[in-house]
Amino acid sequence: MVNGTIITVAHAAINEEFGISDASFPHSYWPVTSWAVGGALSSFLILPLMEDFGVRLVFLGTYLVFICFVIPQALAQNFATLIVTRFFAGSCVAILANTAATVIGNLWDTERNRNVPVSLYIVFYLAGASIGPVIGAPIFQFLGWRWIGYLQLIWYGALFPVYVLLFKECRGVAILGQRAKKLRKQGRLAYTQHEIDSQGTPMLTIVARSAMRPLLMLFTESVVFYSALWSAFTVGTLYLFTQSVEQVFAGLYGWTPAQAGYVQAAIVIGECVGWVGTLFSGSLYFNSASRNKEVPDTPIPEARLYLAIVGGVVGISGGMFTYAWTSYPSLPWIAPAIGLGMVGAGSVIVVTGISDYVVDAYSKYAGSAVGIIVTGENTLSGFLPMAAMSMYSTLGFNWASTLLAFIALALSLAPIWLIVFGQTIRARSPFMKEAMLEKRRKSIESV
Repeated sequence: MVNGTIITVAHAAINEEFGISDASFPHSYWPVTSWAVGGALSSFLILPLMEDFGVRLVFLGTYLVFICFVIPQALAQNFATLIVTRFFAGSCVAILANTAATVIGNLWDTERNRNVPVSLYIVFYLAGASIGPVIGAPIFQFLGWRWIGYLQLIWYGALFPVYVLLFKECRGVAILGQRAKKLRKQGRLAYTQHEIDSQGTPMLTIVARSAMRPLLMLFTESVVFYSALWSAFTVGTLYLFTQSVEQVFAGLYGWTPAQAGYVQAAIVIGECVGWVGTLFSGSLYFNSASRNKEVPDTPIPEARLYLAIVGGVVGISGGMFTYAWTSYPSLPWIAPAIGLGMVGAGSVIVVTGISDYVVDAYSKYAGSAVGIIVTGENTLSGFLPMAAMSMYSTLGFNWASTLLAFIALALSLAPIWLIVFGQTIRARSPFMKEAMLEKRRKSIESV
């Protein structure tokens, strides 16, 4: 995720070299937008690739392609090269990130065991985007913008042989498929059920089927639609800071782009604090099993949202209000930075809560639900920050952030209806109903 935002601190130098102007529109953000759009589109391809080729092969192949698209980012001779190559780089990063999430599901088999690994994955996922400008600032300040690409090549290249040696296949279907191939080479007739089911099915057909379900769920499942909207706005706000922080801190204190990049470390610190909150959220969720009358001794799915609401109201909305009304040159820079940290903390709690809730409520179809949520996150991350310059110039620093705070507040209070009417909503959803029946069956079998 670092690759997505690391070049934002160098936008002025890139503009000057390629003759790009931000006078009427933030054209310098197009490389980040293309990166995010690439990630949004590639999300539909992840699941079928994983199914057919396994985690290791997909990860290593995608990682190698990603490195190839980092090279022209450092050597680009025109602005169009940056936009095009970063589209494919963003596509690769989305696959790599989803691979990491898949590995967690394959290695930890129960909800309780996955709780900490999933929350760590999300905090690193979000912190990666937030820390991009922080890492990019000293590189740009002391070496120049092209070294942002050169140094990425060095550290990504150094990590590749490590992944080759240490990254083992962990997807059950792929492991069984490898064993079946070895047995066939020995002259024994051995096929996995997955090979039998998918035999003769073209890859395009598999991809089409995989893409249709997330779209169907987005437009027919109110929970998926709302979750995608809430999560997308949360992640989009973090990307918006790559634009608004420079505008605000330069306007208030006369800071340079590099200095504005450093202050975004406050967001990363907040995200680490938010991770501690997710551990408490997990305790609330598992303790809810004692009062679940629908499926006894099984946690209530909506319990995942208890702390997410608090994180949204106090963290994101409260942080944006703080960021808004401490944006005065008479106040020290640490004041709005505290607001940034609050948003960072709230974002981790909210995104973790949404992800856990969707996975728990949809169970078998969680991959499709999470896939469309990731698509929404990437889409808003690409386009919401493009409104930052106009919004903060027109409304002013105080009211632009206040507008975002009110939107965050509305989105954070809305899930109360899920908590109140959760059982009724799940009973009406064919996808969630199937998940609940499966949980009830397992609950009966365990007695």
